[in-house]
Amino acid sequence: MFSKVMYPPLFVTDQAKALDFYTEMLGFEKRADYSGPEGRFLTIAFKGQATEVLLWPGSGGRANETTGVPASAIPGPLIIESDDLRQDFEVLRSRGVTFVESQPEDYQFGMRVTALDPDG
Repeated sequence: MFSKVMYPPLFVTDQAKALDFYTEMLGFEKRADYSGPEGRFLTIAFKGQATEVLLWPGSGGRANETTGVPASAIPGPLIIESDDLRQDFEVLRSRGVTFVESQPEDYQFGMRVTALDPDG
């Protein structure tokens, strides 16, 4: 039977630019980087974690907008947990990461903020 999720894809228009953003700005590390007949197989992950995210060329992976809901409120393709989101927000902002919100927002389930990668 199945045993784990492997390589959830994150569609990016420029793999090199995305790799720089996720490693330099958000603290991921590069795991795999192979050329193949289908294209560059490029993965990232957080240190010590097994799940790798596949940075794959494309742009069609965006969620559809729900009527009346602003685009910034729709969850992106990559949701990351933080032990201290307010602190991480300040660190990331100091590195030049752009956010939709001016500060993390409180919700019933916790807190959230939306960071924009090079593809928006």
